[in-house]
Amino acid sequence: MKRQVVRARAHGKVNVFLGVGEARADGFHELSTVFQAVSLHDDLAVEAVPARRVERGPHVRWVRVTGLDAHKVPRDSSNLAVRAAEEVVARYRRRYALSEAPALYLHLHKGIPTAGGMAGGSADAAAALRATTALFAAEYPALAEEELYEIAAELGSDVPFTLMGGTAWGRGRGEELTPVLSRGEYHWVFALSREGLSTPKVFAALDELRYTQPNLRPQMDVTAINSALASGDPLAVGVHLHNDLEAPAFKLMPRLRLAHHAAVELEALRCVVSGSGPTLAFLCRDADTAAVVAEELVGQNLASRAVVAHGPVPGAHLIPA
Repeated sequence: MKRQVVRARAHGKVNVFLGVGEARADGFHELSTVFQAVSLHDDLAVEAVPARRVERGPHVRWVRVTGLDAHKVPRDSSNLAVRAAEEVVARYRRRYALSEAPALYLHLHKGIPTAGGMAGGSADAAAALRATTALFAAEYPALAEEELYEIAAELGSDVPFTLMGGTAWGRGRGEELTPVLSRGEYHWVFALSREGLSTPKVFAALDELRYTQPNLRPQMDVTAINSALASGDPLAVGVHLHNDLEAPAFKLMPRLRLAHHAAVELEALRCVVSGSGPTLAFLCRDADTAAVVAEELVGQNLASRAVVAHGPVPGAHLIPA
């Protein structure tokens, strides 16, 4: 294999609907969620260095991270992009009985907030799956899409969707995907927080709230939101935005309520917590309104940062090196 670099791009997501069922025997919760991929993205460059051959141990020998929240991103094997690249190499080595493989250098440029409920780490894993497979496909058959989705599901619940992109209904842990018809383009403002929220803690808080407040029942029916998306009408979509994790996110970070309740005053159609938070997603009528809402959120000190995006957009894909 010659020394070469392959680049891939993957996008963040917003859950336009997130229903959370009871905890399962494996510790995960059953989900019924509708994902939409949005234009905020991370770019990953994977470089193969044939001069440095690896027989044993990790193949990813160097990780550089730049861009948004770069200091928060791990450079070791806890990084999902590293794990994804290692798994692709391992599969090629087993399949073709390779005694060694080239070392890999990763350069990740972040545009998706870290620990913000927008699947930034999952997007990085999806980009790594695409890029690392492309490196080996120069000499060996590419891994089939079915196999990439299998690896994605093993890596994390949101990785399969960031691989797919567009709009999709997710079940199970969110990894069982069905494409959803979504007409038109949707304009979002994402209000970012300086601190993150632990996803396990948010789910645990939901379990506690449901124990003391039996009226907090799971909302799992996506019929209304899917019909709204098919209509292409942002007003209809706004009516049916929903997230079962809002209550526990507000409990753990009460100040989120201030920005959430300001949605109408700011002329957004609706606000919803993105994933497990703490990022808030404001759906707007159009791009111009979104720009004004973003400015007002920061100006009124309701968010440390606010970024504008649109969706749906494609899943992880290769880009020119």
